[in-house]
Amino acid sequence: MQNQYKKIIEDLLASAGIRINGNKNWDIRVFNERFYRRILRDGSMGLGESYMEGWWDCPRLDEFIHRIFEADLEKKIKNSFSIKWQILKARLFNMQSIKKARKSISRHYDIGNKLFREMLDPLMIYSCGYWQETNDLARAQEHKLELICQKLQLKPGQKVLDIGCGWGGFPYYAAKNYDVKVVGITISKEQQKIALERCEGLPVEIRLQDYREVNEEFDRIVSIGMLEHVGHKNHSSFMKTINHNLRNDGICLLHFIGGNETRYTTDAWINKYIFPQGLIPSITQIGQSLEKNMVLQDLHNFGLYYDKTLMAWHENFQRAWPRLKETYNNFFYKMWEFYLCSSAAAFRSQKLNLWQLVITKREFPHIYQSVRPQNLSIKDFING
Repeated sequence: MQNQYKKIIEDLLASAGIRINGNKNWDIRVFNERFYRRILRDGSMGLGESYMEGWWDCPRLDEFIHRIFEADLEKKIKNSFSIKWQILKARLFNMQSIKKARKSISRHYDIGNKLFREMLDPLMIYSCGYWQETNDLARAQEHKLELICQKLQLKPGQKVLDIGCGWGGFPYYAAKNYDVKVVGITISKEQQKIALERCEGLPVEIRLQDYREVNEEFDRIVSIGMLEHVGHKNHSSFMKTINHNLRNDGICLLHFIGGNETRYTTDAWINKYIFPQGLIPSITQIGQSLEKNMVLQDLHNFGLYYDKTLMAWHENFQRAWPRLKETYNNFFYKMWEFYLCSSAAAFRSQKLNLWQLVITKREFPHIYQSVRPQNLSIKDFING
């Protein structure tokens, strides 16, 4: 029976140009013969967990997974009962209540600021960079922040809400360069700690607060890499919150990962180890949540830049591992490597997108002018 499992997996991988124990960078080396049955039984969960446990390895993990995505191999392996139960749970229950959201965010973002300091750019921006005319991660993140500021049409004295402000990168940049007042909210205590330090002396307030608890008026609202944590049952309430807190002539920008298909749960491995209860929304789900709440003014997709961002994080993570291994074990290393490389592969094959949406209330009195690279002037303040 073991040979039968092996033959099935060999044939599947061969259709993607992958050989077991081959000599290409994307070929895998299998060290445990139970690997084949586990993949057939557990799908992506089995693939990720067996990698973490050292059952197999690959010189270029990102290329291996990219080829799997390109060949649509994941669709050729039927979902297990546990995955179907996850889908059913996601449809029946609200997996992102305020209490559950705080617990899920803590599982990822409160694992230690040392890891994220080493992996990210100096401003600790944990979202897709904008790599126009640069190969430097820090500059790519500056470009992204400047692009957002220009799309928001920031003006001195405006009051801005940053939903899911992370470690304070956007509040710092916007307040320093555009003379605006920023309220940043996060439900991660570790993020709040760094954000407060970063923005000291600037007109910035960093609150430990859920977006559903905000009740005040803002000229501009921004959310960078937050919508993936909202959950499909809360998309409409998220948009209603924006509508309620945004001035009639205000502008909101949403920067988030989007999927090509409507789903009600995330990948089983990602859900268990990386982003519990997260969900990558489709354009259909976001469109439905906008109905009766907001008006879509602009949509910009630069998902291929996320591949480059993730591989830059992966390079930083590997370089920093001699320092990080004092805090994290080898099991964590394999888990984090699988997360970064599989995510990069998903964007490379355009299974995932990076969308920036500009939305307004119906009362918005102007014609919105879209901002694109040809009229983007990057401010250069971090490096002097």
